[in-house]
Parts: sequence; C-alpha cells; structure tokens
Amino acid sequence: MIFRVAPLDADRLGSAAFEISVVPMAKSGFAKDQLKSFINRIERLEEERAALSADIKEVYSEAKGTGFDTKIMRQVIRMRKLDKADFQEQEAMLDLYLTAMDMR
Repeated sequence: MIFRVAPLDADRLGSAAFEISVVPMAKSGFAKDQLKSFINRIERLEEERAALSADIKEVYSEAKGTGFDTKIMRQVIRMRKLDKADFQEQEAMLDLYLTAMDMR
C-alpha cells in the first residue's frame, strides 16, 4: 500500500492540516519495486555526493597548504557561477557598501 498526503480544506482546518489516505498498490508489487528503486538511487547519489564533498575539501586543504586563502577561493567560485549582469550588480553593491563604510 502507498500512503498519500494531501492538504485538507484550509478554511475548515487551517493551513497546516493534511489528510493521509491509503492507496492500495497493484498485486504485481510494481509500486513497491518502484519505491525501492527510487530509494536505492537516492542513497547511491548521496554516497556519490559525500565522496565529491570529501574530494573538494581535500582540494581546499591542498590549496591552503600552498598558501592560498580558501575563503577568497570560495567567494571566487560563487561569483563565477553568476551571469555577467548579476556579477556586475553584486560588484557595484559591494563597492557602494564599502564606500559607505569608508573602506574605499
């Protein structure tokens, strides 16, 4: 069986009220197999993400060991993800704030 959670009438019970209903699955067990497949895929991807995170942490440690400032490296990486207009906007705002704080 599959459990389905659906919001109830918000006027009657408030916005956080939900109804839980049971949906019978087919006799073939397809829903059960499909659920297991989704769970297995998610677990495998989480393991891959953990491995990648460890690799990234190792690269930052290596960079720090050679004298680079990892906080600035992280900022550069964040900024490189922005499109040109967003990058220029953030740069202008930063300049404005630094000027207002008499830091430029």
